[in-house]
Amino acid sequence: MQYQAPPWLPGGHAQTIWPALYARRFDGPPPAFRRERWHTPDGDFVDVDFLVEPDSAPGRPLLVLFHGLEGSSQSQYVQAFAGVARARGWAFALPHFRGCSGELNLAPRAYHSGDYEEVGWMLARFRAGHPGPLLAAGVSLGGNALLRWAQEAGDTAGATARAVCSICSPVDLSAAGHAIGRGFNRLVYTRMFLRTMVPKALLKLQQHPGLFDGERLAQVRNLYEFDDLFTAPLHGFRGTDDYWSRASAKPHLQRIRIPALVLNARNDPFVPAACLPRAGEVGPQVTLWQPAQGGHVGFPHGRPPARVTTMPTQVCDWLAERL
Repeated sequence: MQYQAPPWLPGGHAQTIWPALYARRFDGPPPAFRRERWHTPDGDFVDVDFLVEPDSAPGRPLLVLFHGLEGSSQSQYVQAFAGVARARGWAFALPHFRGCSGELNLAPRAYHSGDYEEVGWMLARFRAGHPGPLLAAGVSLGGNALLRWAQEAGDTAGATARAVCSICSPVDLSAAGHAIGRGFNRLVYTRMFLRTMVPKALLKLQQHPGLFDGERLAQVRNLYEFDDLFTAPLHGFRGTDDYWSRASAKPHLQRIRIPALVLNARNDPFVPAACLPRAGEVGPQVTLWQPAQGGHVGFPHGRPPARVTTMPTQVCDWLAERL
């Protein structure tokens, strides 16, 4: 990836926070979405936002983007990708993980970084409903889950998607999970995530009394404690360490059998550079992009307020070459 951060935004924190709050996300009018509700095999639902366009070619590519932790179609990176897809004439869809569309889901579960079965079900439904080629990308948590799907699908993945891409994903969940729980990360990012995750979990407890210890969860201080009380037990893991170990994509990158791009900035505050995969740790279908700068899903460019279209454009260029 060719990327150089603007001099007025030095460091991973600035390149993460400013783009999320202030950067320009798209050219032209804001992307408009129409929502579909899909009912899951276990009696729950997910909400899928499709980019609205007046004219569309039936055989055009469909880009499916999986969002990150507590993301939605309002996230800056989703709108940036939607704008880039619109400019190329691609269809675009953002499936919300359970509980992330603005309405609490029904089942005694939520979503997690290794949710490859859910990703696979979603992709199969997109594949059945779209006549053109399908491309998939995932941001942060969504990218790790997408890679886990490609790993588990093996040789069958190509029947669903032409190529996949993970963006700023914590492919080593233990390294990333501990990093976000320390110092400035804990003060800013951990608090930001827990501000929405804890109330949603407590609402889940009202739906399903006795599901977990609500008093303990209301007092969690970091993602390790949250995952130990909520995410891990609700999704079949023995605890945080088991969850982070089994859900991480990094140990299985040699198993991927379709073109896969793994993009991580080396100054990402969430994902330490030392834990990123090296060339010898991935299979021949995997391409690694590890620019020195960019932050966590930031990659701003230009003068203030900056823009965040460079990274989505380069990712879509790479995906387009696999069509």
